[in-house]
Amino acid sequence: MKKYLLTLPLLFLLFQGSAQAVLVSEGIQLKNESAYYLLGKMRDNYLLFRDRTTEFEVQGFNSRLEESWTKEIELDKRLPKVLHVEGYNDAFYVFYRFREKSETILKVHKYDGGANLRDSTIIRSLGNLFYTPDIKWEQSEDRSKYLFYFFDRQRIFRAIAFDISEMKFLWDKSIEPDNFDYYRDFVQATIDNDGNGYLVLMKDNFRSRRNKHHYEVFQYDWKQDRITTSNISMMGRLTFDVFFRYDNLNKKLVAGGLFYEKNPTRAIGTFYLNIPTADPAARQLHFSLLSDEFVNNLEGEKGVGKGVENAEIRDIILRTDSGIILVAEKTKLLERRSAGASRIYYDARFVVDYYYDELFVISIHPNGREHWATVLPKKQFSQDDGGIYSSFFLFKTPSKLRFIFNDEVKNENTVSEYVLGGTGTFDRNSVMSTSGLELRMRFRDALQINGNELLVPSERRNRLKLVRLNY
Repeated sequence: MKKYLLTLPLLFLLFQGSAQAVLVSEGIQLKNESAYYLLGKMRDNYLLFRDRTTEFEVQGFNSRLEESWTKEIELDKRLPKVLHVEGYNDAFYVFYRFREKSETILKVHKYDGGANLRDSTIIRSLGNLFYTPDIKWEQSEDRSKYLFYFFDRQRIFRAIAFDISEMKFLWDKSIEPDNFDYYRDFVQATIDNDGNGYLVLMKDNFRSRRNKHHYEVFQYDWKQDRITTSNISMMGRLTFDVFFRYDNLNKKLVAGGLFYEKNPTRAIGTFYLNIPTADPAARQLHFSLLSDEFVNNLEGEKGVGKGVENAEIRDIILRTDSGIILVAEKTKLLERRSAGASRIYYDARFVVDYYYDELFVISIHPNGREHWATVLPKKQFSQDDGGIYSSFFLFKTPSKLRFIFNDEVKNENTVSEYVLGGTGTFDRNSVMSTSGLELRMRFRDALQINGNELLVPSERRNRLKLVRLNY
């Protein structure tokens, strides 16, 4: 492996705004990176993992975001593919797969804050597969349990659970649902703090079959080696979008969603679902229509009586009483042929426009009634960038939520935030200006360090900068 050692002069910048201080590092030249990961703060250093497909490196930055050290990371030689890298407590973990003879192996390395290898274990052999599995992962709320899963031949769900706090394999389970189509039916998989797994499927979500539309939920209790299946009828409503999360405090699988009745492009209401782990039959499902006042605030008068279009649920935040706060964003993607493109189809160039607009946040009681609903205006537009500079980062504290975002997707830009309180009231603040700093901040890939510190990557002209916001 070739070692890259970058000596970075410090660019130390302090701003006053809603953040108490903003610090920006000097640029780091990216060299064929397929991915990079912010790992958090360990041993008073901020760690950055760089994945160059065949070469892997960790860099440490001190409290002033000066580079302190660089270290190579050695993985198995046979085509290792990094799946995820995560900081947890005072260590970080590199999950990857590789081939050994005819088998696909899932493995993890544990490193301390100085990037020294402290432990390593094979999580599981996936056996002799005749294809490369598309392995996805989910993490428990306390970040100690991981669920790795893939779909064998697009019809068999295979899941593997691992406990990083003990570096211990938990279980390996396959489920083959009846009449399953991955692209049509799969919604989500998740894992709770105890290591139990959940698979959610959506069935018959069509106007012609509205009375049969339901969710199929598989709950796996690994200590009892028992699968419980629940079918939840949507009572004639059709799903526009949905997000599931496990509530470890109240021991329930909880979902928040949007539903429609006639027009599949417009949501007319919200729904709330909870499924108690101990008694899935005691589930609760409630629906609530969006008010005309809310739709008018979000869509204008043209939307009143029609509903909300181009909305995607980004997250649900669990309330202590089993209620939820639903976070959604209006977004759309348009693909069009550029004005100068040839009329010959194979020579045409297509431009992709990305729109990330208003946020809306709805607090829902456990009985399904709306507590409050708030619209947070924003307008973001970009072309051919995958939308990586758009959307927002949700900074969470016990008393408030901060939605931090680029006002516009361009080189000279203002970073703003909405500070949302527990009653739905909010303030909008200017956080910083990027004028003259050569920053393009990727808030979707930011990392919350603690209750008052945020680390954000900025990527422009193949150079990476780290930006630290302190409140």
